[in-house]
Amino acid sequence: MAVLRVKFTKNKRDKLAQVLWVLNWVSVVTGIILFSLGLFLKVEINKRREIMSEREVHSVPNMLIAVGLIACGINFLGGKICYDCVDTTKFLRWKLLMLPYIICTFFFTFCILVGALMCYSMRTELEESLYIGLRDAMRYYKDTDTPGRCFLKRTVDLLQIEFQCCGNGGFKDWFQIQWISNRYLDMSRREVVDRLRSNVEGKYLTDGVPFSCCNVYSPRPCIQHQITNNSAHFNYDYQTDELNLWQHGCRQALLEYYHQIMQSIGFTVLIIWLFELSVLTGVRYLQTAMENVLRQGDPESESDGWLLENSFVETARSNFNIIKNLGKCNQVDTEENGDPNIDVPSTAKYGPDNVPPKPIPVAS
Repeated sequence: MAVLRVKFTKNKRDKLAQVLWVLNWVSVVTGIILFSLGLFLKVEINKRREIMSEREVHSVPNMLIAVGLIACGINFLGGKICYDCVDTTKFLRWKLLMLPYIICTFFFTFCILVGALMCYSMRTELEESLYIGLRDAMRYYKDTDTPGRCFLKRTVDLLQIEFQCCGNGGFKDWFQIQWISNRYLDMSRREVVDRLRSNVEGKYLTDGVPFSCCNVYSPRPCIQHQITNNSAHFNYDYQTDELNLWQHGCRQALLEYYHQIMQSIGFTVLIIWLFELSVLTGVRYLQTAMENVLRQGDPESESDGWLLENSFVETARSNFNIIKNLGKCNQVDTEENGDPNIDVPSTAKYGPDNVPPKPIPVAS
């Protein structure tokens, strides 16, 4: 029994073909939108590539770009097919290609759904990439004279000012690394020398943060050095006072920024997927209705259209049997024919007695 059978008159078939022709051209536009969304996301990620590790964060934008380009080609071809379906004689040119086209389009729409789901599942990979990238950027913050790293101080400072954040997970992350270069340390001061000697790795660690961590909205002048030393500042208590530093870490700030982008893109891609699925459903009805017209031999007669000619269970069983039979065709029957690589008589002739000659010893 056919699934979702619908009767089509000649007029309804023509209208369906015309509507699908328009919708396929709209789908070309949605393909351009998918391509643009992937390109936009790729640009946004590349803006922060200096503070991201080399992870699979580009898989989502690359997927959207590829799907968008394929969508333009597939839907352009679909528009041509639907336009020709108005005329029964022109449909004959596409009759053999219609079913493969529908199958390919079905898998393509599945790829769109995968792209939408990837937008929502990208957070874990992005968080790990930002954690490692920010950790390394902060570690090389002081290397302003080292080629390949001299730009990181400016990058981190601009990031903390723009996103109003400090450190990787918080401002205390700066306490655990040396972010002041040795060239700016006064080695004649005993305090500096003692601090360097007290550290196992010889690093100059302080309870201070870069200037870019300062909260510009705080009425008090920024306290960025000796943050935990209450006696170093007037009317100051590290434990109770609200610090005039950005409290949020940059990793969380960037995650929220990208999360909003990914949510918007994922929702848009889901809408496009539903639209493409509806167009594919219409093309399937048009294909089955036109094939039934050809079987009847009367272009003006009514015809039935459906999504599946048999039920879901019968269709699944039929496809499984086809795959199973294909596997049997490629299987070598060793029980009846035997292994072709065993018991193959040799054609070599060694001598009159068919005995292989003895090897000649080689002097060592």
